[in-house]
Amino acid sequence: MSSTDVSKHQGFTAEERAAMKDHAQELKKTGARRGSKAEKEAQAEQDVLTKIAEMQDTDRTLAERVHAVVTAASPALTPKLWYGMPSYALDGKIVCFFQSAEKFKARYATLGFSDQAKLDDGPMWASGFALTEVTAEVEERIAALVKRAVS
Repeated sequence: MSSTDVSKHQGFTAEERAAMKDHAQELKKTGARRGSKAEKEAQAEQDVLTKIAEMQDTDRTLAERVHAVVTAASPALTPKLWYGMPSYALDGKIVCFFQSAEKFKARYATLGFSDQAKLDDGPMWASGFALTEVTAEVEERIAALVKRAVS
């Protein structure tokens, strides 16, 4: 990065700041929850479903299908919110997440995988996938990626 590139940096976008605020709220909410592990996980999944229900039509449809495929493909993953996005964790660590197009004013939604996902394929591999539609073929691919990610 050149010195002129650095001087043009304006800080975080409004969308990025909102995501950080969401994450801070999630941490507070999680820390304040009482009850058994099963009760906490059930509430976390309800939080994810509520967030999905609040999305715009296209994002909501995609997120609903992704949620169904991910939870069916790997019951070991626990749904939870992560920076205001539906995500899925293994032993408390995020493995994959759905990022709506609207949230970051992008032209497509994204299914992303963290460094916890075991998708390694040589010295370089994909960790994010653009989503514009969830067809039967896309569902199969998501399921295969999720299974591989937690293997």
